[in-house]
Amino acid sequence: MSERRTAPAPRHGAVDPVKALMHRHRDLCERAVDPLEIAAALEAHGVTDRTATRFRHRDVFSLAEEMYARVPRDTEPATSPRPPTAPDPRPAGLLRGLLFAALAAAAVTALHLTGGEPQLLLTAAALFTAALALRGTLSPTKTFCLLAYAALGDGVLGAVLAGGPDSMPTGPSEGSWPIATAPLLALALAGAPATWCTHLFISGARRRLAASRGLEDFTSAVRPLLLGVIALFLTALTALLIASSALLGEPAAHAQTLTLGALLLVARLLAAHGRNHAPALVLTAAVASEATAVASLLASRLPGCAFLATPVETVVETWGPAAVPALSCGAAALTLLIHATRTLTRASAHARPEGPGPKGP
Repeated sequence: MSERRTAPAPRHGAVDPVKALMHRHRDLCERAVDPLEIAAALEAHGVTDRTATRFRHRDVFSLAEEMYARVPRDTEPATSPRPPTAPDPRPAGLLRGLLFAALAAAAVTALHLTGGEPQLLLTAAALFTAALALRGTLSPTKTFCLLAYAALGDGVLGAVLAGGPDSMPTGPSEGSWPIATAPLLALALAGAPATWCTHLFISGARRRLAASRGLEDFTSAVRPLLLGVIALFLTALTALLIASSALLGEPAAHAQTLTLGALLLVARLLAAHGRNHAPALVLTAAVASEATAVASLLASRLPGCAFLATPVETVVETWGPAAVPALSCGAAALTLLIHATRTLTRASAHARPEGPGPKGP
């Protein structure tokens, strides 16, 4: 916190509400290394600044300071030292991201220089290494599927609409089923910025937690940090996409690439804070949406099922094939962003996990 205040002396009246609260959260108070951990845990269990007024405090942070100060620590120093800081995750994460990005770039380069059957193997290698570069704490399977559509989806959609596909993918910008390698390369290279932006948000949020004097203050400080980190990542991804497009001589495909990048970053931020359920559901929904678009076109070829192709055909005729992944990933990214602005702006999202949480307030 920005400053420490002397905790008020224990109340000697008939009713001591703080003492009752401390009894319910005794384990939390005894193991906490500072009042911040108590404040975050209380907030996670429904104690708000308004609730704190019932305990004669103006906010949760003030209440947590008194709870921390009143815990007997006869065998410890007056101020319990904070445990050693964990090693900075950036160097290992950045090096790993750069390694997989380099492997993906090598596969994309070889894809442009070769032809025939090796292209399928090189495409698979590029997709796999790009998924590993981007996955962070996510499962690489869903990331692989989304990247596969980014590279192959527009081509297969056009081929199906034309009555095909009559052949396998024919390489970058060639034939009836081209492979889009510029978005793939840009997204693979974006793995390192994603790692750095994730660390930037985590460290920035913890600094704001230490400087805040209330839950609302913390939320107001962290929300612009979250949006700023996402904007910073999208700026880096845009630059990488422009460079990849110029280098490979392919269209930049901004809409579908940026929406996919935003989706993967927000999912990564949530997963890094232990919020895995929502990202898993939303990424699965995005994959299913893209797969359904292609499947509906194929199913429309069955007798009496022509109507199934109408929604996708309308979207493609109006905005082009790129609209399918852009809408799927854009809707998914917006859904996760709304969830993240409610979840990652809470102090409890940034508490250090140390054993089981306390009982209810």
